[in-house]
Amino acid sequence: MPAAVKGKGAPAKGKAAKGKKAASKFIVDCTTAETDSILDVGNFEKYLKERIKVGGKAGNLGENVNVGKDKSKIVVTATAETNFSKRYLKYLAKKYLKKHQMRDFLRVVSTNKATYELKYYNIQENDDDAGDE
Repeated sequence: MPAAVKGKGAPAKGKAAKGKKAASKFIVDCTTAETDSILDVGNFEKYLKERIKVGGKAGNLGENVNVGKDKSKIVVTATAETNFSKRYLKYLAKKYLKKHQMRDFLRVVSTNKATYELKYYNIQENDDDAGDE
């Protein structure tokens, strides 16, 4: 009988440890694109709300995933129960840029563990070649 009590106690400890897992928070920084009036952050936020899939259904955010706007940053917060990856957020950002034909000018770069930033490509032209023609 004491073995059964031990068995019941073990899952309770596991559940307590599992419940303490923090929610994941990801940020997409759009300051450079918005200051140049290329990107509308409100439109990008709306796109993410419509396209993020939870449980295999797009737009089914519920209470598991929150998408918000903080000045020129998009903040995506997912609960511990939801399997939401940072890579998925990059995929959606690239898809948005492609849809609005901005993929040739902007790229999605990771700046730290929880943040992506939209940056311009560094394009350097050779002035010598242009002068020959």
